[in-house]
Amino acid sequence: MVIRWNLRQVMAENGMFATTDLLEPLHQRGVELSRQMVHRVVTKTPQRINVDLLAALCDILDCTPNDLLEVRQEQIRQAPAVGQTGPDGGPGIGDLRPIRARVRRPGDR
Repeated sequence: MVIRWNLRQVMAENGMFATTDLLEPLHQRGVELSRQMVHRVVTKTPQRINVDLLAALCDILDCTPNDLLEVRQEQIRQAPAVGQTGPDGGPGIGDLRPIRARVRRPGDR
């Protein structure tokens, strides 16, 4: 499962294009964040989010949490188990396969 953070898109739909556009509306709702923290919240997917901040964002942007957070299910390729061979029978990583070394003695061509 992957979470997509759509805050920037929802802001643009509401005519807000600068991260600083959120400073005053957040302050009016009792959420005090520095400019740097607002910039991080807007430009990067947060690992966790304060419920008061989420509620304030939804109020400011007239949206729901589902508009801001989009949960997607993506297929993840499972790595072969340890010791399992690749598709051609040899060990490897993904499509990479080791090249067999040739030992040459001095004078061999």
